[in-house]
Amino acid sequence: MRFRAHETFFIRKGWLSKGMKAVANDPEVFISKEINPMDVLGIGSNMVKSLRYWMQAVGITTEPKSGRRNQNFTSLGAQIYEHDKYVEEIGTLLLLQYELAKNYENATSWYFFFNEYNSPEFSKEDFVKALQEYTVMKGESVAVGSLEGDFNCIISTYLPKYKSSTKVSSPENNIDCPFGELGLIDIMNREKKTYRKAITAAASIDPWIALAVIMENANERTEISLNELLTAPCNIGKVFNLDVITMIDVLHGCEKLGVMKIIRTAGLDVVRINEQYSFDQCVNNYYESIGGR
Repeated sequence: MRFRAHETFFIRKGWLSKGMKAVANDPEVFISKEINPMDVLGIGSNMVKSLRYWMQAVGITTEPKSGRRNQNFTSLGAQIYEHDKYVEEIGTLLLLQYELAKNYENATSWYFFFNEYNSPEFSKEDFVKALQEYTVMKGESVAVGSLEGDFNCIISTYLPKYKSSTKVSSPENNIDCPFGELGLIDIMNREKKTYRKAITAAASIDPWIALAVIMENANERTEISLNELLTAPCNIGKVFNLDVITMIDVLHGCEKLGVMKIIRTAGLDVVRINEQYSFDQCVNNYYESIGGR
């Protein structure tokens, strides 16, 4: 479990592409004694720490837990840097959302919010209380301030400031997170500061992105129940906030690729996988499919 490792900063637009470029040029950019990472990245010292964390939390880079802790691209990070280094595609954001939402070890609050917290409507107090109970159940003692910091960061990650604030912000404080484009959280009441989970539009989820998540969670099984796809931790229903109708629409798009088929006869409610692909193969197919755009 890990909490408030983001130094209170959510991911700013341009951060991930800036980080990828720096790591590609020098894997030791965050730990180098010969260069100042603040000069290379153009951000302050606490933001450098935050970016170093976020690069790993969203699955772009990894670093050793001991020894010289230089950063290297994951296979996903390498594909994103090659095909969408400025993080402009909604599919790229969905892949990063999946990596973040399943990251129990480094982004526990995000994992909890998407996979374990089932309340569709919530306030800060509701969420923090539930998360605190979850950590206690897992045998951890975490300061409430850290949990509140994570809640604030989750809201800032997915909810653009123009939706959440009634005040006019300065340009410096009006920078949103690119994950806000996914529409995963909406505000119910600004004054009461209550929020709700929002359902991702089926049309925004490319079939190869959905298949990447499905295939990784299937572990080479050829049949998966629709209920598992909808409700199992880290699967498409949870990480993308899907209801059953929206999920079926997404799966129909996957069917058109000929890779899988929905079976809803003879008491079965499953998808049958006709052709196995790895997560990386699905990601590669996604970027190939949009190559002409």
